[in-house]
Amino acid sequence: MKDIIGKRKIWYILSLVIIIPGLISLMFQGLNLGIDFAGGSVMQLKFAQQVDIADLREGLTEFDLGGSKIQVMDNDSYQVKTIELSQEKQDEVINALTEKFGEVEILRNESVGPTIGKELRTAGLISLTLAILVIVLYISYRFELHFAIAAILSLVHDVFIVVAIFSILQLEVDSTFIAAVLTILGYSINDKIVVFDRIRENLSTVKKEDLAPLVNNSIIQSLTRSLNTSISTLILLVALFFLGGETTKLFVLAMIIGIVAGTYSSLCIASPIWYEIKMRSKAKRIEALR
Repeated sequence: MKDIIGKRKIWYILSLVIIIPGLISLMFQGLNLGIDFAGGSVMQLKFAQQVDIADLREGLTEFDLGGSKIQVMDNDSYQVKTIELSQEKQDEVINALTEKFGEVEILRNESVGPTIGKELRTAGLISLTLAILVIVLYISYRFELHFAIAAILSLVHDVFIVVAIFSILQLEVDSTFIAAVLTILGYSINDKIVVFDRIRENLSTVKKEDLAPLVNNSIIQSLTRSLNTSISTLILLVALFFLGGETTKLFVLAMIIGIVAGTYSSLCIASPIWYEIKMRSKAKRIEALR
């Protein structure tokens, strides 16, 4: 860890190991949008007896719902995602499944129209855009534009890592996912500001020609603080993931992935990107003077 800048290409390659499969997954699979964004109905059903997914799908086929997404949950229940159904239609489906498979317990039953889903998607994108814009303005004001560019690129890296993993594993993306991403942005930018602040302090005491050692020393000086903060947060999140409720599991998982990615990028991505930008800017100035 003593020469993070010198090994920056290795860090870039490690990130690409997830980013490239994520891009491929997004192109061919896309995101598994929940009803918050895609619209439709979702029912989480728990049967008194063991039911096979194929038999459950066959039971839904009677109502032209054979193409519904069926997912087995951790508590041996089934999440059934369909087109939007009226309450009357849902009651018919539940009654038919009860007759076919026995007693059915409804753990969740929600419906969202396509218009509302579109509005939620738009609101989520606006929230993310505004958050990124405010971050750019803040970093530019407190530090300089080069720091802001490095921060935004590394934040995009963090968010895309989360999105890529959710796409590859086809985990459901709903409104809580947006909340998790916004939380990750706040957590991650705070970590990066600590490193950038140390770089700025060291810039006033070291010759700018020695930029690589300066950045390496700044990262090492911030290393203990970053790791301690991240590990203590991850301990709580992991406990919540295994001991918390089903409804918060994906939110917590997104947070875990985001904090790991954010800590990694704060140490191995953000500062090297700033170094690259700074060195290229310096090279252009020297070239212009010739």
